[in-house]
Amino acid sequence: MERLDELLKGGHYKGASDIHIVAGSPPIYRINGQLLPQKKMDRILPEDTSEMAKAVLTDELWKTLDIKREVDLSYGITGVSRFRVNIFYQRSAISLAFRVIPREIPTIDELGLPRILEKVVQNPHGLFLVTGPTGSGKSTSLASMIDYMNRHMNKHIITLEDPIEYLHSHNQSIIEQREVGFDTLSFKDGLRASLRQDPDVILVGELRDLDTIQTAITAAETGHLVLGTLHTQDTTGTIDRMIDVFPVHQRSQTRTMLANVLIGVMSQRLFPTIDEESGRVAATELLINNSAIKNHIRSEKMHQIPNVLQTARDQGMHTMEMSIKNLIAEKRIRASELWPYSSQR
Repeated sequence: MERLDELLKGGHYKGASDIHIVAGSPPIYRINGQLLPQKKMDRILPEDTSEMAKAVLTDELWKTLDIKREVDLSYGITGVSRFRVNIFYQRSAISLAFRVIPREIPTIDELGLPRILEKVVQNPHGLFLVTGPTGSGKSTSLASMIDYMNRHMNKHIITLEDPIEYLHSHNQSIIEQREVGFDTLSFKDGLRASLRQDPDVILVGELRDLDTIQTAITAAETGHLVLGTLHTQDTTGTIDRMIDVFPVHQRSQTRTMLANVLIGVMSQRLFPTIDEESGRVAATELLINNSAIKNHIRSEKMHQIPNVLQTARDQGMHTMEMSIKNLIAEKRIRASELWPYSSQR
């Protein structure tokens, strides 16, 4: 346990976002998006990763790992940080991946997110989605929105997370955080149960399947503010994913329902900052569901939505390309960092 905690502390103090512990390699820290092997440290042996896994897992989770060959959990070091952990088998050896979760919840301003999010969370009901690839900061953005409500609004907020990352204290709001696998069996079960728990706001860590998406739309229809995430690349693709998960004969009705309950979609991606000391900054694409967007969703004219994003700046909307160009103009990111995303250069 001491060796593991030292590795995690080292990664935290060096500003790593992720720490990888793999048999046959020294520890690997992801810093500002780059994987950096800690070559001055000893290579980790298979028996080391096994002992580290046993140190953080309960007996029940160890059995789960043995059966399912992978397991998610959270882990904390007092006074340092909390970590989101995935432990899994590869080539018959155990590997551990730790995501560093800052102790303090960053504000919407500190993350450089659109200020209109402060108005989004004031909606009494509806559905707002934060999307992007793994590691793009979706959970952090949602945590900042929950924190804003907690500091400024009187709400009963229920979160469903896998695992719990940021810990919220009760302030102006009451926040109940439920961890999938411990406090509830699944997102679907937790979401259905939450409707009987008198919530004003429900956060769903991931909209993974038809049942969860259907229940989230129903919750938004019945007077709740629902926040959730999807692993989609842009705002238009997010709406398509929400609709395409339904059987063909239900899609027309789903379009109408989604057009009515959707508040908006924010897609995001992280880029290294020029000064490197600031870590990474989020470029975003923001869709706010106005009358034009509603009509495009209902009439299946999704290809026209990007035009609305480009011409509705006064409503807070913008494309990913517009956000990236602003970050370059502000000298916060380098244009050279964008080569993997050629369509956005």
